[in-house]
Formats: sequence, structure tokens, C-alpha cells
Amino acid sequence: MASSLTTLVSGSDISLTTREALSGIFGSISLACWIFLLVPQLIENYRNSSSEAISLAFIFVWFLGDICNLAGALWAGLVPVVTAIGVYFCIADGVLIAQCLYYGIVNKRREGRALLDGQASSSSGGAHHPGDDDHNDEEEPLLKRTRTNSITIPGSANTRRHSSHSVRRRRSSLAQTDQLAKILEESDESGTRLWFKNVMSVLAIVVVGAAGWALAYESGAWKPSPTSRDSNQEEIAPGAQILGYLSAVAYLGARIPQIVKNAREKSCEGLSLLFFVLSLMGNATYGAGILFHSTDRAYVQKNLPWLIGSLGTMAEDVMIFAQFHMYREREKSRSDEAVF
Repeated sequence: MASSLTTLVSGSDISLTTREALSGIFGSISLACWIFLLVPQLIENYRNSSSEAISLAFIFVWFLGDICNLAGALWAGLVPVVTAIGVYFCIADGVLIAQCLYYGIVNKRREGRALLDGQASSSSGGAHHPGDDDHNDEEEPLLKRTRTNSITIPGSANTRRHSSHSVRRRRSSLAQTDQLAKILEESDESGTRLWFKNVMSVLAIVVVGAAGWALAYESGAWKPSPTSRDSNQEEIAPGAQILGYLSAVAYLGARIPQIVKNAREKSCEGLSLLFFVLSLMGNATYGAGILFHSTDRAYVQKNLPWLIGSLGTMAEDVMIFAQFHMYREREKSRSDEAVF
């Protein structure tokens, strides 16, 4: 994830061409995407007090890819900014993994305590009275949301009801219908706001990345790099190249557990859409930064592991976007059926 950033500290005096400028701009935007990448998912987990939607296999394999990437950068002797970004990736992954493990432990303990309390109350509750079920139904919330964001009506599995409560059931049904309609209206509104916030966040990151490149160029911290074979830098060590390919394999394989988890649960609830949008943007601009710099065969082969790791994962990100859309439409249709 780092080769296109080497020109940030280049000291060569080469005229700036349009292609080289675009390479620098795309590389800077990619850097901004990677810096802010995990923030939306960290916020989403904090807001939900849960990381259940994230596949731990996804994060762990991604973490292994970042470790290989950092090791390859150190082995190849790439510029300090590249190594610093690799270290940042590993730290950010560690924070997300720690958050996932924390919420997993806390929520498991909470469920265990709730189970014990329920067993204790049932054992000390004494004999069952006919009116107990009706009393519990009155105290139970009208709507409950499951992991897949589907709406279930409490007590729907219990078909035994006394005829004297038919009027109350009809009133409850009407109240539930009104509540369902209100929830659907709120979810549509929040969905619109969510897309607007995501678009504005992406535009802000693009502006920050482009402005960062302009400041680096004006200050002399960024200068165009040579592209001819004669002035080519020394070859990357074979071991560093192997680590680059390992990181590419890890990046390609990391999203598979998340895609499988989403398909199994028929839901993307709890995942941050902006997290995957920034991932797609970061990979696209990273690959563009490399290819705009040079399409020379030797240069492309030198950067092939990082190109595979970035451009290859874009197809998997598109699959996750399709899951977001498909499962959202399915949940909306189920909610509509529940209303009628």
C-alpha cells in the first residue's frame, strides 16, 4: 500500500508533467483514505456497543496483510513515510481488533448474567397463573428488532388467547401498525441523511488529499520521480517481493469471511458503509497513482504485488456494496409486509 508514496520525499529535480501530478494527487488521496479508513467502523461499533457485524477473521487476515506489507517495506528499505504508514496501519488494525474483542467479552458476560437472572426468577416465581402471560405481553415492548433488523411482534408465536381480550388485541395491533409506519419513515429519513453524510465525508477526504499534495509540492517535500529505465531505482529484494505477494493474498482473502457472514445472516446491519467506500476509494486511487506514474513493464512488475492487493480487492468491495443494497431492500419489504 505504499509504493506510490515514495515520491513524497524524493529529491530529484524533474519537470512536473500532468501524469506525474495526477500520480501524486491520487497517491495523496489514497493516503488520506487509509488514514481515516477504520474511523467510521470504530464509531459504528461504539454507537451500537457491539462489534457483532464484523467478522473477526476478516480483521485478523487483514492485519496479517498489513504486517507483511510493513515487513516488505522495511526489507526493501523504502522511504520513512512508507514505513510510518505501515506502522499506522498495524496500530489501527490492533485498535479495531481490541474493540471487537472487548465488546464480544462484555456482551457475552451481559448475556450470561441475564440468563442467570432469568433462571433465578423462574425458579422463585412459584405457580403459574393464567393471567401472567397477558401481563407479560402488556409489559413487553411493542416492537423488537433482531440482528437482521427485521421487526417481530412479541407473543406472535403464542396463539392461545382468551376471547375476552380480543378488543385489546385489535387496539394493540393498530398501535403496532402506527409504530411500524413511524419506524419506516424514520429509517428512510435516516438512510437519506446517512448517504448525504457519506458523500460529504468522501468529498472532504478528496479535498484533504489533494490539498495535502499541493502543500507538499509547494514546500518541496514532494517532487516527481524518474520514470526511465536508466534512472530506475535499484531492484526490490526478492524477500520483500515475496512479502508483497503474501500481503496481496491476505488482502484478497480477508473480505471473503465478511462476505460469507453477511450472506449467512442476510444482513449488513452494524457495518459502516463509509468504511467500505473509503476502502474502495483508497485502493482505486492507490492503483491509479502507480499507473499514472509509469506503465513501463519493469516498473509495473516491480509494483505488481501491491497492484494486485489494491485493485483485486475492489471487486470484493463491490460485492459487499451489492449486499448492502440487497439486504436493505429485503428488510424494507419485510417491514412493509409486517405493516399490512
